[in-house]
Amino acid sequence: MPQVRDAFAVLQATYDDGCTTPGNCEYFLTRVLANLGDLCNSMKASPKETRHFAEPIARIHAMHDALDGDYSFPNLERHQKLLLDTREMVNTWMQSHPEDYR
Repeated sequence: MPQVRDAFAVLQATYDDGCTTPGNCEYFLTRVLANLGDLCNSMKASPKETRHFAEPIARIHAMHDALDGDYSFPNLERHQKLLLDTREMVNTWMQSHPEDYR
């Protein structure tokens, strides 16, 4: 399992991508979903424990709850704003905790 800083770096790489390139949207949304899941798992496994990362973990869990187990492209596309808002919230949270990614 990657460390939090490594999982966060992978998530940050999604900022250079998006649904604007024809044929790329499915790959992009699936990637954001997977990267958020990997980061959440890294946070849970961190020596800092879940309590330190409670806010981003809760936001990622809420996103998964809204997706209701349907990770198909049509559902991810319907929830694109939620995926990207979750990524943005996690990014903002992490930026305010540089000790977690440096």
